[in-house]
Amino acid sequence: MMSCKGLGGEGSAAAAAALPHVLAVDDSSVDRAVISGILRSSKFRVTAVDSGKRALELLGSVCVIFLNLNLLLPFRLCASVLHVLPITFVLGLQEANVSMIITDYWMPEMTGYELLKKVKESSKLKGIPVVIMSSENVPTRITRCMEEGAEDFLLKPVQPSDVSRLCNRVLR
Repeated sequence: MMSCKGLGGEGSAAAAAALPHVLAVDDSSVDRAVISGILRSSKFRVTAVDSGKRALELLGSVCVIFLNLNLLLPFRLCASVLHVLPITFVLGLQEANVSMIITDYWMPEMTGYELLKKVKESSKLKGIPVVIMSSENVPTRITRCMEEGAEDFLLKPVQPSDVSRLCNRVLR
């Protein structure tokens, strides 16, 4: 079993939170389960979603919570509400804190390439490494993704050795 070393022990919520958080995006439930399983066995915390649109919604959840706080804070609020707001913000931040995105290239509604472009165009998200996966070895597609800012391009089926390489190269 491959793993990211030095990321804390197992069994506690604090240890789980210390693991790198990967957002896995694939419209195929089978491929999503495979990549999630490989990532989890390699000591990653994984959130799996079925579309680029859903991935952007999840990544944007921190911004929405932050905007809601900005809207509420200028008003006079009772003390009990003010005690709840920072907790809500911290929980939202922890949920959406993503160390890396790994996405399928070919998906309906929004391709992995389009997701990559949106992430790299965002001032808040552009620092998140994006890895593209595809079952098709198309050199022009690979080049285009790498030129747009992808950290890597993996051919499916993804292997544990691919994840180990990502851990060592992308998240260090």
